[in-house]
Amino acid sequence: MSDPIHDEKILILDYGSQYTQLIARRVREAHVYSEIHPHTLSAEALRDFNPKGIILSGGHHSVYDPGAPGLNPAVLALGVPVLGICYGMHLLARHFGGEVAPSSKREYGPATLWHNEQQPNPFPRFFKSARTVGFKEDRPWPVKVWMSHGDHVTQVPNAFRVFAKSDSDMIAGIMSKDGRLLGIQFHPEVNHTEHGDQLILDFVHTLCDCQGLWTAHGVIEREIRLARQKVGRDHVILGLSGGVDSAVVAALLHRAIGPQLTCIFVDNGLLRLNEGDEVMATFAQHLGVHVIRVAAEDRFLSRLKGITDPEQKRKIIGHTFIEIFEEEAKKIEGVRWLAQGTIYPDVIESAGAKGSTATTIKSHHNVGGLPEKMGLALLEPLRELFKDEVRQVGLELGLPTRMIHRHPFPGPGLGVRILGEVRKEFADLLRQADAIYMDELYRSGHYHKTDQAFAVFLPVKSVGVMGDGRSYEYVIALRAVETKDYMTASCYPMPHDLLSRMAGRIINEVKGVNRVTYDITSKPPGTIEWE
Repeated sequence: MSDPIHDEKILILDYGSQYTQLIARRVREAHVYSEIHPHTLSAEALRDFNPKGIILSGGHHSVYDPGAPGLNPAVLALGVPVLGICYGMHLLARHFGGEVAPSSKREYGPATLWHNEQQPNPFPRFFKSARTVGFKEDRPWPVKVWMSHGDHVTQVPNAFRVFAKSDSDMIAGIMSKDGRLLGIQFHPEVNHTEHGDQLILDFVHTLCDCQGLWTAHGVIEREIRLARQKVGRDHVILGLSGGVDSAVVAALLHRAIGPQLTCIFVDNGLLRLNEGDEVMATFAQHLGVHVIRVAAEDRFLSRLKGITDPEQKRKIIGHTFIEIFEEEAKKIEGVRWLAQGTIYPDVIESAGAKGSTATTIKSHHNVGGLPEKMGLALLEPLRELFKDEVRQVGLELGLPTRMIHRHPFPGPGLGVRILGEVRKEFADLLRQADAIYMDELYRSGHYHKTDQAFAVFLPVKSVGVMGDGRSYEYVIALRAVETKDYMTASCYPMPHDLLSRMAGRIINEVKGVNRVTYDITSKPPGTIEWE
């Protein structure tokens, strides 16, 4: 059976760049399917993948270092357009007889780029805002790009020409005379490069002749068809957490197989305020999904009693969830499949964690943490999707916008937002404080300006004055960050008047709290979560 959304594919060969996943996401944003694979991919695998184009990522090596990754001739033998980014450009230049040498100083950060009007423009959308007046002194409207390199091309191969240079007269863009092979010194995949998405669009649509078949609607239709083919009349179970990934899987599979799906929602007492009721209302009542709600607060809290180490808390919460999930699954007859919310970054990171660079989707294992002894086949309809694509699919399926665009919530829930020992008293206080914090963020319009925000319970008491008397109560810390990749993060500059209003409401409405602080630590040196 044909699979239209995969008819157009861009292959990204990873040479170790920190931005490789961003490249894949930019291609997907152009509505073209992409996969990341190691640069060691065999000639046979390259042919089998049958890409419409190939992108060579950057990397931390120098092409002239002993043992540095090289360019597999099989890449060029395919005859499809190739775009080399940074290290990828150096590979192309050196392979065809050019020269690459260390720069006098490492160039990391913003730079200005100019198109050479004497040469063809391979990226018309990208350069549309810049006047292509060549390398003259009167050069208005340059393109701002992001550089990150210590080497540069010093001599261009005879079969190539220079189509762009930087302000420092560094070669920033080369292309073969037939226009099929291109190299760029800068990184179009990062947000700091102006119109970088347009460059990717130029490459995949114009040079690779892709039409843009990768859409949320197409993904839904394909996964519904595949689920029905795989499952047949069998029964499927899914651990529903209330998070975005499991929510989208539930909605997708419900549309595909209806009553053959049973969701198990383990209410561990460490969820946000009213979250359990909201999950049941959305899925059981609104969508008609069969959801089993397991009230397990007492079991979780009893096992967490006296435990203060964050990692130990995580393990206890994880093991208890698995135990309860298995117990409930055994009560359901005809179960042959376990659905999970595995997404593409999980696939990539899981392969790396096992010491392999392989990221082939079809050979991927269970990354969800549930035991193999359950003896169930895996159903992972989101495993080809990035997080932003999962959200698009969720909206297309009709899930509430507020649920789909909610900030990340850790698997252990409030268990790692309560510092030290987890007690019901602490969880109840934190739930109320966090709900007030979220309410104020939504009311003020700052929720969607932040990338993650939450409250933390500190197991210390401070002296305060409330009314005419002395108080001695607990402390709540508020955290909000801005981040693109969650690897680094900056404190969100929350307006002081808004912070004052938040603190006032929490202290007045949450009995047992008399002090509120705001965490201004960046990542690094801190982490986003406190535990």
